[in-house]
Amino acid sequence: MSKIAEAFNNKKAFIPFITCGDPDLETTKKIIKELEKNGADLIELGIPFSDPTAEGPVIMEANIRALKNKVTTDDVFNMVAEVSSEVSIPLVFMTYANVVYSYGSDRFFEKCKETGICGIILPDVPFEEKAEFEDAAAEYDVEFVSMIAPTSEDRIDMISADARGFIYIVSSLGVTGTRKELNGNIKSLVERVRKNTDVPCAVGFGISTPEQAAEMANISDGAIVGSAIVRVIAEHGKDAPAHVGKFVKEMKEAYYVS
Repeated sequence: MSKIAEAFNNKKAFIPFITCGDPDLETTKKIIKELEKNGADLIELGIPFSDPTAEGPVIMEANIRALKNKVTTDDVFNMVAEVSSEVSIPLVFMTYANVVYSYGSDRFFEKCKETGICGIILPDVPFEEKAEFEDAAAEYDVEFVSMIAPTSEDRIDMISADARGFIYIVSSLGVTGTRKELNGNIKSLVERVRKNTDVPCAVGFGISTPEQAAEMANISDGAIVGSAIVRVIAEHGKDAPAHVGKFVKEMKEAYYVS
């Protein structure tokens, strides 16, 4: 069983997203440890990028703050190398094709393996163009995580049948960000995915409350929460780790409230 699969083994996974280097890399390390301590089963780590097209204003601003700190991809790898020996849950990058291209695909995925990254999500790479990234990633035991959106339509069966690691189901159209209401058709989308694969699927984009997280985890195999956590980090800066831990604990505990 892969490390990512273990995150979903006999449980509903809680998957937080944070931007590395916001407010600084030392704080990011502390946040990662707090996330694990308070119930995270897998963590998505954003590499700062100047044009994160899938992101709403909250995560966009986190990228800007990290880039102002001059955080580079190498800096992120160095931070991950330090923290991965201190946490046992899987760490996955969520970034963009240009970040991997500019670093060099083979070099990038070799560094992923060296530092303990076991998966990658590239929201700007369509299914039809994923092979060059997926093949390079596979050489270094890094699983390429596919995304499925309500607009994937006729491609849903094809994407899910070919999926590895886990499937990131996008709950709503547009960019990331908290929402008062989530797409009501997620359940049918998850059911369709499950007809094509046993790979677990988790729902993200817009989940901002414990109730929403519990609802999406009940429908699927887990919930992904990004903007709501990044907003806590923006509010508290270097004091964020404890506040993030408390917030995540409330999210995870909601899974078990009937």
